[in-house]
Amino acid sequence: MKLTVKKSRLKGTITIPASKSHTIRAVVIASLAEGVSDIHRALVSGDTLSAVNCCRALGARIDTSDNSCWKVGGTAGLVRAPKKTIDVGNSGTTLRLAMGSAALVAPGQTTTFTGDAQIQSRPVGPLMKSLEQLGAKCVSIKNNDSAPVTVTGRLRGGRTAIEAFSSQYLSSLLLCTPLADKDSVIDVTLLNEPGYVKMTLDWLNRQKIIYEKRGLKQFKIKGGQRFQAFDATIPSDFSSATFFLCAAALAGENVRLLGLDFSDSQPDKAVVEYLHEMGADITVEKKSITVKAAPLKGIDIDMNATPDALPALAVVGAFAEGQTRLLNVPQARAKETDRIKCMAEELKKFGADVEELADGLVIRHSKLKAARLDGRGDHRIVMALAIAAMAIDGSCTIDTAEAMNVTFPEYAKLMLDLGANMELK
Repeated sequence: MKLTVKKSRLKGTITIPASKSHTIRAVVIASLAEGVSDIHRALVSGDTLSAVNCCRALGARIDTSDNSCWKVGGTAGLVRAPKKTIDVGNSGTTLRLAMGSAALVAPGQTTTFTGDAQIQSRPVGPLMKSLEQLGAKCVSIKNNDSAPVTVTGRLRGGRTAIEAFSSQYLSSLLLCTPLADKDSVIDVTLLNEPGYVKMTLDWLNRQKIIYEKRGLKQFKIKGGQRFQAFDATIPSDFSSATFFLCAAALAGENVRLLGLDFSDSQPDKAVVEYLHEMGADITVEKKSITVKAAPLKGIDIDMNATPDALPALAVVGAFAEGQTRLLNVPQARAKETDRIKCMAEELKKFGADVEELADGLVIRHSKLKAARLDGRGDHRIVMALAIAAMAIDGSCTIDTAEAMNVTFPEYAKLMLDLGANMELK
Protein backbone atom coordinates (compact mmCIF):
# COMPACT_ATOMS: atom_id res chain seq x y z
CA MET A 1 0.00 0.00 0.00
CA LYS A 2 1.24 3.49 -0.87
CA LEU A 3 0.64 6.82 0.85
CA THR A 4 0.85 9.81 -1.49
CA VAL A 5 1.32 13.12 0.33
CA LYS A 6 1.44 16.70 -0.93
CA LYS A 7 2.03 20.03 0.77
CA SER A 8 -0.70 20.64 3.32
CA ARG A 9 -2.02 23.14 5.81
CA LEU A 10 -3.59 21.61 8.91
CA LYS A 11 -6.46 23.09 10.86
CA GLY A 12 -9.19 21.70 13.09
CA THR A 13 -9.86 19.49 16.12
CA ILE A 14 -9.37 15.74 16.55
CA THR A 15 -9.43 13.26 19.43
CA ILE A 16 -6.30 11.12 19.81
CA PRO A 17 -6.98 7.35 19.89
CA ALA A 18 -6.31 5.15 22.91
CA SER A 19 -2.86 4.10 24.10
CA LYS A 20 -1.38 0.93 22.65
CA SER A 21 0.88 0.40 25.66
CA HIS A 22 -1.96 0.74 28.15
CA THR A 23 -4.31 -1.42 26.07
CA ILE A 24 -1.87 -4.34 25.92
CA ARG A 25 -1.06 -4.11 29.64
CA ALA A 26 -4.78 -4.07 30.42
CA VAL A 27 -5.41 -7.16 28.26
CA VAL A 28 -2.50 -9.09 29.82
CA ILE A 29 -3.47 -8.27 33.41
CA ALA A 30 -7.17 -8.96 32.81
CA SER A 31 -6.24 -12.30 31.23
CA LEU A 32 -4.33 -13.31 34.37
CA ALA A 33 -6.99 -11.98 36.77
CA GLU A 34 -9.87 -13.63 38.58
CA GLY A 35 -13.29 -12.76 37.15
CA VAL A 36 -14.40 -10.63 34.20
CA SER A 37 -12.78 -7.25 33.46
CA ASP A 38 -14.21 -4.43 31.37
CA ILE A 39 -11.74 -2.49 29.21
CA HIS A 40 -13.36 0.64 27.82
CA ARG A 41 -12.06 2.51 24.77
CA ALA A 42 -9.34 -0.01 23.96
CA LEU A 43 -7.20 0.69 20.92
CA VAL A 44 -8.19 -1.53 18.01
CA SER A 45 -5.03 -2.10 15.97
CA GLY A 46 -2.81 -4.88 14.68
CA ASP A 47 -0.66 -4.92 17.82
CA THR A 48 -3.52 -4.89 20.32
CA LEU A 49 -5.42 -7.60 18.46
CA SER A 50 -2.23 -9.68 18.48
CA ALA A 51 -2.26 -9.32 22.27
CA VAL A 52 -5.91 -10.40 22.38
CA ASN A 53 -5.28 -13.49 20.25
CA CYS A 54 -2.20 -14.39 22.28
CA CYS A 55 -4.03 -14.14 25.62
CA ARG A 56 -6.92 -16.18 24.23
CA ALA A 57 -4.44 -18.90 23.29
CA LEU A 58 -3.16 -18.88 26.88
CA GLY A 59 -6.67 -19.48 28.23
CA ALA A 60 -8.43 -16.13 28.61
CA ARG A 61 -11.94 -15.58 27.28
CA ILE A 62 -11.99 -12.25 25.46
CA ASP A 63 -15.01 -10.64 23.76
CA THR A 64 -14.05 -7.76 21.46
CA SER A 65 -17.37 -7.59 19.60
CA ASP A 66 -18.15 -4.21 21.18
CA ASN A 67 -15.32 -1.79 20.38
CA SER A 68 -16.44 0.49 23.20
CA CYS A 69 -15.93 -2.19 25.85
CA TRP A 70 -13.86 -5.35 25.64
CA LYS A 71 -14.78 -8.03 28.18
CA VAL A 72 -12.00 -10.29 29.43
CA GLY A 73 -12.64 -13.46 31.41
CA GLY A 74 -9.40 -14.12 33.23
CA THR A 75 -7.59 -17.36 34.00
CA ALA A 76 -7.06 -16.59 37.71
CA GLY A 77 -3.40 -17.23 37.01
CA LEU A 78 -4.06 -20.77 35.74
CA VAL A 79 -2.45 -20.21 32.36
CA ARG A 80 -2.56 -23.08 29.86
CA ALA A 81 0.03 -23.91 27.21
CA PRO A 82 -1.62 -24.17 23.78
CA LYS A 83 -0.68 -26.94 21.35
CA LYS A 84 -0.35 -24.49 18.46
CA THR A 85 2.39 -21.92 18.11
CA ILE A 86 1.30 -18.40 19.10
CA ASP A 87 1.99 -15.83 16.37
CA VAL A 88 2.33 -12.33 17.85
CA GLY A 89 2.48 -10.67 14.42
CA ASN A 90 4.48 -7.45 14.69
CA SER A 91 3.91 -6.84 18.40
CA GLY A 92 7.09 -6.81 20.44
CA THR A 93 5.17 -5.72 23.54
CA THR A 94 2.89 -8.74 23.22
CA LEU A 95 5.80 -11.15 22.81
CA ARG A 96 7.75 -9.90 25.81
CA LEU A 97 4.78 -9.62 28.21
CA ALA A 98 3.27 -12.93 27.08
CA MET A 99 6.55 -14.78 27.62
CA GLY A 100 6.17 -13.91 31.30
CA SER A 101 2.56 -15.11 31.32
CA ALA A 102 3.54 -18.37 29.61
CA ALA A 103 6.09 -19.04 32.36
CA LEU A 104 3.15 -19.41 34.79
CA VAL A 105 1.88 -22.67 33.25
CA ALA A 106 2.09 -26.00 35.07
CA PRO A 107 5.56 -27.57 35.31
CA GLY A 108 6.69 -29.13 32.05
CA GLN A 109 4.12 -27.44 29.81
CA THR A 110 5.62 -25.57 26.85
CA THR A 111 4.41 -22.59 24.82
CA THR A 112 5.97 -21.65 21.49
CA PHE A 113 5.94 -18.05 20.21
CA THR A 114 6.78 -16.66 16.80
CA GLY A 115 6.09 -13.48 14.85
CA ASP A 116 6.76 -11.71 11.59
CA ALA A 117 10.23 -11.09 10.14
CA GLN A 118 10.74 -7.95 12.24
CA ILE A 119 9.81 -9.74 15.46
CA GLN A 120 12.23 -12.55 14.61
CA SER A 121 15.06 -10.01 14.49
CA ARG A 122 14.28 -8.34 17.84
CA PRO A 123 16.22 -9.64 20.88
CA VAL A 124 14.63 -11.30 23.90
CA GLY A 125 17.75 -12.95 25.31
CA PRO A 126 17.93 -10.99 28.59
CA LEU A 127 14.29 -11.79 29.35
CA MET A 128 14.83 -15.48 28.57
CA LYS A 129 17.80 -15.57 30.95
CA SER A 130 15.84 -13.95 33.80
CA LEU A 131 12.83 -16.23 33.36
CA GLU A 132 15.20 -19.19 33.58
CA GLN A 133 16.82 -17.84 36.75
CA LEU A 134 13.31 -17.63 38.22
CA GLY A 135 12.48 -21.26 37.39
CA ALA A 136 11.16 -21.40 33.81
CA LYS A 137 13.01 -22.81 30.81
CA CYS A 138 13.39 -20.76 27.62
CA VAL A 139 14.85 -21.76 24.27
CA SER A 140 15.50 -19.67 21.17
CA ILE A 141 14.77 -22.16 18.39
CA LYS A 142 17.30 -20.56 16.01
CA ASN A 143 19.77 -20.07 18.88
CA ASN A 144 19.93 -16.32 18.24
CA ASP A 145 18.16 -14.96 21.37
CA SER A 146 15.12 -14.01 19.26
CA ALA A 147 11.80 -15.58 18.28
CA PRO A 148 10.75 -18.25 17.61
CA VAL A 149 11.11 -19.11 21.30
CA THR A 150 9.70 -21.72 23.65
CA VAL A 151 8.81 -21.09 27.29
CA THR A 152 8.34 -24.03 29.65
CA GLY A 153 6.92 -23.69 33.14
CA ARG A 154 6.97 -23.20 35.93
CA LEU A 155 8.03 -19.83 37.30
CA ARG A 156 8.98 -20.40 40.94
CA GLY A 157 10.49 -17.08 41.96
CA GLY A 158 13.94 -16.35 43.32
CA ARG A 159 16.53 -13.78 42.30
CA THR A 160 17.56 -12.44 38.91
CA ALA A 161 19.54 -9.56 37.43
CA ILE A 162 18.47 -8.04 34.12
CA GLU A 163 19.85 -5.59 31.61
CA ALA A 164 16.64 -3.98 30.37
CA PHE A 165 17.89 -2.69 27.02
CA SER A 166 14.15 -2.71 26.33
CA SER A 167 11.90 -1.71 29.22
CA GLN A 168 9.53 -4.47 28.11
CA TYR A 169 11.86 -7.08 29.64
CA LEU A 170 11.42 -5.61 33.09
CA SER A 171 7.69 -4.98 32.62
CA SER A 172 7.25 -8.65 31.74
CA LEU A 173 8.96 -9.74 34.96
CA LEU A 174 6.97 -7.27 37.06
CA LEU A 175 3.69 -8.64 35.68
CA CYS A 176 4.43 -12.34 36.11
CA THR A 177 6.46 -12.54 39.35
CA PRO A 178 3.54 -11.61 41.65
CA LEU A 179 1.91 -14.88 40.49
CA ALA A 180 5.04 -16.98 40.99
CA ASP A 181 5.14 -19.58 43.75
CA LYS A 182 7.72 -17.73 45.86
CA ASP A 183 8.99 -14.20 46.37
CA SER A 184 11.27 -12.67 43.74
CA VAL A 185 14.07 -10.12 43.72
CA ILE A 186 14.89 -8.33 40.45
CA ASP A 187 18.17 -6.39 40.24
CA VAL A 188 18.11 -3.96 37.31
CA THR A 189 21.61 -3.33 35.95
CA LEU A 190 20.48 -1.30 32.92
CA LEU A 191 17.15 0.37 32.16
CA ASN A 192 16.17 2.20 29.02
CA GLU A 193 12.73 3.84 28.68
CA PRO A 194 12.03 3.97 32.43
CA GLY A 195 8.68 5.70 31.89
CA TYR A 196 7.18 2.53 30.46
CA VAL A 197 8.15 0.64 33.62
CA LYS A 198 6.39 3.35 35.62
CA MET A 199 3.28 2.68 33.51
CA THR A 200 3.50 -0.99 34.49
CA LEU A 201 3.95 -0.07 38.15
CA ASP A 202 0.84 2.12 37.96
CA TRP A 203 -1.13 -0.96 36.89
CA LEU A 204 0.39 -3.00 39.74
CA ASN A 205 -0.51 -0.27 42.20
CA ARG A 206 -4.12 -0.22 41.01
CA GLN A 207 -4.13 -3.98 41.53
CA LYS A 208 -2.73 -3.51 45.07
CA ILE A 209 0.17 -5.83 44.28
CA ILE A 210 2.66 -6.02 47.18
CA TYR A 211 6.24 -5.11 46.26
CA GLU A 212 9.16 -3.03 47.45
CA LYS A 213 11.50 -1.04 45.23
CA ARG A 214 14.75 0.83 45.48
CA GLY A 215 14.29 3.50 42.84
CA LEU A 216 14.10 1.51 39.62
CA LYS A 217 17.28 -0.43 40.48
CA GLN A 218 15.80 -3.26 42.52
CA PHE A 219 12.35 -4.79 43.06
CA LYS A 220 11.25 -7.27 45.71
CA ILE A 221 7.92 -8.85 44.74
CA LYS A 222 5.86 -11.04 47.02
CA GLY A 223 4.86 -14.32 45.36
CA GLY A 224 1.51 -16.12 45.55
CA GLN A 225 -0.52 -13.00 44.73
CA ARG A 226 -3.48 -12.65 42.38
CA PHE A 227 -4.76 -10.06 39.96
CA GLN A 228 -8.41 -9.04 40.34
CA ALA A 229 -10.98 -8.15 37.70
CA PHE A 230 -11.21 -4.42 37.00
CA ASP A 231 -13.14 -1.79 35.08
CA ALA A 232 -10.85 0.70 33.31
CA THR A 233 -10.89 3.24 30.50
CA ILE A 234 -7.79 3.45 28.31
CA PRO A 235 -6.34 6.98 28.00
CA SER A 236 -5.31 8.58 24.71
CA ASP A 237 -1.89 7.76 23.31
CA PHE A 238 0.87 10.37 23.54
CA SER A 239 2.97 8.26 21.15
CA SER A 240 0.28 8.63 18.49
CA ALA A 241 -0.21 12.28 19.38
CA THR A 242 3.49 12.87 18.65
CA PHE A 243 2.84 12.77 14.90
CA PHE A 244 0.11 15.38 15.11
CA LEU A 245 2.10 17.60 17.46
CA CYS A 246 5.06 17.52 15.06
CA ALA A 247 2.95 17.94 11.92
CA ALA A 248 1.15 20.92 13.42
CA ALA A 249 4.45 22.47 14.51
CA LEU A 250 5.50 22.43 10.84
CA ALA A 251 2.24 22.92 8.94
CA GLY A 252 -0.49 23.84 11.42
CA GLU A 253 -2.69 26.91 11.36
CA ASN A 254 -4.62 25.95 14.47
CA VAL A 255 -4.63 22.26 15.38
CA ARG A 256 -6.40 21.20 18.58
CA LEU A 257 -5.83 17.74 20.06
CA LEU A 258 -8.29 16.29 22.57
CA GLY A 259 -8.13 13.41 25.04
CA LEU A 260 -4.56 13.73 26.31
CA ASP A 261 -4.05 13.49 30.06
CA PHE A 262 -0.77 14.90 31.38
CA SER A 263 -1.32 13.18 34.74
CA ASP A 264 -0.88 9.82 32.98
CA SER A 265 2.57 8.22 33.15
CA GLN A 266 3.12 7.86 29.40
CA PRO A 267 6.68 9.07 28.72
CA ASP A 268 5.96 10.51 25.26
CA LYS A 269 4.10 13.42 26.85
CA ALA A 270 7.62 14.89 27.03
CA VAL A 271 7.39 15.57 23.28
CA VAL A 272 5.27 18.63 24.09
CA GLU A 273 8.16 20.05 26.11
CA TYR A 274 10.69 19.13 23.40
CA LEU A 275 8.71 21.05 20.78
CA HIS A 276 8.11 23.97 23.11
CA GLU A 277 11.86 24.25 23.68
CA MET A 278 12.37 24.23 19.90
CA GLY A 279 10.05 27.23 19.63
CA ALA A 280 6.75 25.63 18.67
CA ASP A 281 3.57 27.60 19.43
CA ILE A 282 1.87 25.19 21.87
CA THR A 283 -0.91 25.94 24.33
CA VAL A 284 -1.73 23.27 26.92
CA GLU A 285 -5.14 23.47 28.58
CA LYS A 286 -6.91 21.07 30.91
CA LYS A 287 -8.55 19.01 28.18
CA SER A 288 -6.74 20.03 25.00
CA ILE A 289 -3.46 20.97 23.33
CA THR A 290 -3.42 23.61 20.57
CA VAL A 291 -0.49 23.84 18.17
CA LYS A 292 0.36 26.38 15.46
CA ALA A 293 3.36 26.46 13.14
CA ALA A 294 6.19 28.75 14.23
CA PRO A 295 9.91 29.20 13.46
CA LEU A 296 11.84 26.38 15.12
CA LYS A 297 15.42 26.13 16.38
CA GLY A 298 17.56 23.05 16.79
CA ILE A 299 18.31 21.68 20.27
CA ASP A 300 19.87 18.63 21.93
CA ILE A 301 17.36 16.06 23.21
CA ASP A 302 18.11 13.05 25.42
CA MET A 303 15.74 10.55 23.80
CA ASN A 304 16.36 7.58 26.09
CA ALA A 305 12.94 7.82 27.73
CA THR A 306 11.09 8.48 24.46
CA PRO A 307 12.57 6.29 21.69
CA ASP A 308 9.30 6.03 19.75
CA ALA A 309 9.41 9.78 19.12
CA LEU A 310 12.75 9.63 17.28
CA PRO A 311 11.36 9.32 13.71
CA ALA A 312 8.99 12.28 14.04
CA LEU A 313 11.50 14.51 15.84
CA ALA A 314 14.16 13.68 13.25
CA VAL A 315 11.81 15.16 10.65
CA VAL A 316 11.21 18.28 12.75
CA GLY A 317 14.97 18.70 13.09
CA ALA A 318 15.36 19.06 9.34
CA PHE A 319 13.13 22.17 9.42
CA ALA A 320 14.66 23.73 12.53
CA GLU A 321 17.32 26.40 12.25
CA GLY A 322 20.78 25.21 13.24
CA GLN A 323 21.37 21.69 14.45
CA THR A 324 19.22 19.15 16.29
CA ARG A 325 20.83 16.22 18.09
CA LEU A 326 18.76 13.23 19.20
CA LEU A 327 20.94 11.46 21.75
CA ASN A 328 21.25 8.48 24.15
CA VAL A 329 18.74 6.26 22.37
CA PRO A 330 20.66 3.11 21.28
CA GLN A 331 17.52 1.00 21.68
CA ALA A 332 16.04 2.75 18.63
CA ARG A 333 18.28 0.49 16.55
CA ALA A 334 16.41 -2.59 17.83
CA LYS A 335 12.79 -1.59 17.27
CA GLU A 336 10.73 -2.81 14.28
CA THR A 337 13.68 -1.57 12.24
CA ASP A 338 16.98 0.14 12.98
CA ARG A 339 15.20 3.48 13.18
CA ILE A 340 18.40 5.49 13.46
CA LYS A 341 19.80 4.05 10.23
CA CYS A 342 16.47 4.02 8.38
CA MET A 343 15.51 7.60 9.24
CA ALA A 344 18.96 8.83 8.22
CA GLU A 345 18.68 7.10 4.86
CA GLU A 346 15.13 8.26 4.16
CA LEU A 347 15.77 11.87 5.20
CA LYS A 348 18.77 11.94 2.85
CA LYS A 349 16.38 11.08 0.00
CA PHE A 350 14.68 14.40 0.79
CA GLY A 351 18.09 16.09 0.62
CA ALA A 352 18.46 16.48 4.39
CA ASP A 353 21.85 16.90 6.05
CA VAL A 354 21.83 13.99 8.51
CA GLU A 355 24.57 12.22 10.44
CA GLU A 356 24.24 8.89 12.22
CA LEU A 357 25.60 8.46 15.72
CA ALA A 358 25.94 5.14 17.50
CA ASP A 359 23.06 6.15 19.76
CA GLY A 360 21.18 8.79 17.79
CA LEU A 361 21.09 11.33 14.98
CA VAL A 362 22.40 14.78 14.13
CA ILE A 363 20.06 16.68 11.80
CA ARG A 364 20.92 20.06 10.35
CA HIS A 365 18.52 22.59 8.83
CA SER A 366 17.94 21.56 5.22
CA LYS A 367 15.98 22.54 2.14
CA LEU A 368 13.96 19.41 1.46
CA LYS A 369 12.66 18.32 -1.92
CA ALA A 370 9.95 15.79 -2.84
CA ALA A 371 11.07 12.18 -3.08
CA ARG A 372 9.89 8.60 -3.36
CA LEU A 373 10.29 6.99 0.04
CA ASP A 374 10.39 3.57 1.68
CA GLY A 375 8.50 3.27 4.95
CA ARG A 376 10.51 0.11 5.71
CA GLY A 377 7.36 -1.65 6.89
CA ASP A 378 7.68 0.36 10.12
CA HIS A 379 4.56 2.24 11.22
CA ARG A 380 6.42 5.08 12.91
CA ILE A 381 8.73 5.64 9.95
CA VAL A 382 5.78 5.77 7.52
CA MET A 383 3.93 8.31 9.66
CA ALA A 384 7.04 10.43 10.25
CA LEU A 385 7.90 10.61 6.55
CA ALA A 386 4.33 11.77 5.85
CA ILE A 387 4.93 14.72 8.20
CA ALA A 388 7.94 15.82 6.16
CA ALA A 389 5.99 15.47 2.91
CA MET A 390 3.20 17.73 4.21
CA ALA A 391 5.70 20.54 4.81
CA ILE A 392 7.41 20.69 1.39
CA ASP A 393 6.47 21.45 -2.22
CA GLY A 394 5.68 18.63 -4.61
CA SER A 395 4.32 15.12 -4.18
CA CYS A 396 5.89 12.30 -2.16
CA THR A 397 5.03 8.61 -2.23
CA ILE A 398 5.71 6.38 0.78
CA ASP A 399 5.74 2.60 0.32
CA THR A 400 4.63 -0.02 2.91
CA ALA A 401 2.03 2.38 4.30
CA GLU A 402 -0.08 -0.56 5.49
CA ALA A 403 2.33 -0.77 8.43
CA MET A 404 0.36 2.07 10.07
CA ASN A 405 -2.33 -0.46 10.96
CA VAL A 406 0.00 -1.94 13.59
CA THR A 407 -0.66 0.93 16.02
CA PHE A 408 -2.57 3.70 14.26
CA PRO A 409 -5.06 2.57 11.59
CA GLU A 410 -6.83 5.96 11.82
CA TYR A 411 -3.73 8.03 11.06
CA ALA A 412 -4.59 8.96 7.47
CA LYS A 413 -8.26 9.58 8.28
CA LEU A 414 -7.48 11.93 11.15
CA MET A 415 -4.90 13.80 9.06
CA LEU A 416 -7.48 14.17 6.31
CA ASP A 417 -9.94 15.51 8.89
CA LEU A 418 -7.40 18.27 9.59
CA GLY A 419 -7.06 19.08 5.90
CA ALA A 420 -4.00 17.04 4.96
CA ASN A 421 -3.46 16.46 1.24
CA MET A 422 -2.84 12.73 1.24
CA GLU A 423 -4.21 9.59 -0.37
CA LEU A 424 -3.83 5.98 0.72
CA LYS A 425 -4.11 3.34 -1.98
